Amino acid sequence: MKIAAAQMTCEPTDIAVNVARAAALACEARRQGAELVVFPEFTLTGYELEALAGDPGLWVADADDPRLDPVRSAGIATAVNVALRTEGSLPRIATLVYGADGAHVTTYAKQHLYGHERGPFAAGGADGRFELGGIRFSLGVCYDNHFPGLTGRGAADGCRVHLASSLYGTGDGIHERATVYPGIAERDGMYVVLANHVGPSGPWTGCGRAAVWAPGGALLAEADDRTPSVVTAEIGA
Repeated sequence: MKIAAAQMTCEPTDIAVNVARAAALACEARRQGAELVVFPEFTLTGYELEALAGDPGLWVADADDPRLDPVRSAGIATAVNVALRTEGSLPRIATLVYGADGAHVTTYAKQHLYGHERGPFAAGGADGRFELGGIRFSLGVCYDNHFPGLTGRGAADGCRVHLASSLYGTGDGIHERATVYPGIAERDGMYVVLANHVGPSGPWTGCGRAAVWAPGGALLAEADDRTPSVVTAEIGA
């Protein structure tokens, strides 16, 4: 199976524009032969916490929210991270996974909130898993991936691939990105697929370099630090 990691430059809080950009990247990933594409944290809005906290209109209502239809109809399985409405007063930072037919497969809510995410968002309480093409996947969102227990549980549960929707900026983020993700691949023996922002996103400038690592930590594919794009790699069963 071939899997794609996407890197995007988001238009702040403009869901229609960002959905169109994500759909175009999904179509490019499909053109390159990928069966699944993973997108960065807050795919639809960028990392705009103040706006997200103050405007529930920026929250996705549920997995069937029609604003996601252009991505869901791209003919490829997708993992899209959003601010997701809940039954409570606070949204969750959630990754929605869809099959190539657009059907909802699973939802994972970020468990480890980072700094100023605490307060505007509710933390998730359960690990994320799904299966595609006979391969089992685990899910994490940015800061989640700094907690070995999360990825270790995925490996112990038979997951072969870990998908990470993230935002790593220039500066310290470059070093964290270059150590955390190959470290997961080496420690837990899984493929690791990192989607990242490239360019401005909230208070940071995304460093790009979306990538895929093999079990053991070898780099299989990596994007540049400038261009919205997808990179693909073959994932063994």
